Amino acid sequence: MPEATTTARPAAPPTAFVPARVGLWSSYRTLLRWQLGQAGSDLPMIVVIQALLAAGVVIGFGFLIPDISPESALFLSTGTPTVLLMVVGLTIVPQGVVRARTDGTFTYLRSLPVARPLLLLADLTVWLVVALPSVAVAVIVADLRYDLTLAFDWPLLIAASLLVTVTATAVGYAIAVTFAPMMAQVLSQVLVFFVMLFSPITFPASQLPGWFQSVHDVLPIRPAADLLRAGLVSGTYDASLRDLVVLVVWCVAGLALSTRALVRRA
Repeated sequence: MPEATTTARPAAPPTAFVPARVGLWSSYRTLLRWQLGQAGSDLPMIVVIQALLAAGVVIGFGFLIPDISPESALFLSTGTPTVLLMVVGLTIVPQGVVRARTDGTFTYLRSLPVARPLLLLADLTVWLVVALPSVAVAVIVADLRYDLTLAFDWPLLIAASLLVTVTATAVGYAIAVTFAPMMAQVLSQVLVFFVMLFSPITFPASQLPGWFQSVHDVLPIRPAADLLRAGLVSGTYDASLRDLVVLVVWCVAGLALSTRALVRRA
């Protein structure tokens, strides 16, 4: 009786592995959780320090002006939020990014299969959370200390606060990713003194030399202060279209430089 013969079937070709597609929203949430996790317990402390700095600037700068007038107190108080937002964006943000570049975290995040601009967006969100509460603290402390008469223009105040925060953060981020780490740290420290002592935020621009006033006309610091001041005391100070344009230009430039540094090849 003949033996039955069997024909071996050819093995099926291996199925190629196709990674699951992850949406932009999911990627953004994951990166945001990562950034919040990196900050960890330091994040609430940073917010508290910012609040204390807000109170300190309002009260401490007032001691430098003997018999401060109501007008000077109002100008000082309405400029303090800009000081705080600029310090966060131009000083704290660059130092944090430089630290990430130094310890390898920045390189690791750039290697992830996510849209790299989302890295910047997640950072911006975290720093918005850190910076914006200090604006409210500064206004409350100033009102209690100097008994101010404020007239809020809420749409302008909210829009200006967001724009100033994003601009300062974007410019600070651009400094951190464009310059060498050591140079970026030095620049961020120099900018603290420039913002607090040589920028017409807590004192009128008329107290500066004429050429220095012209310099501040093209820098984002004075326009940011003027927009926020107009949102806090709308009946006394007016917002200028020129200030808005200058601030938007700096914001776009900072975002463009930051994004370019993130998307270029490592």
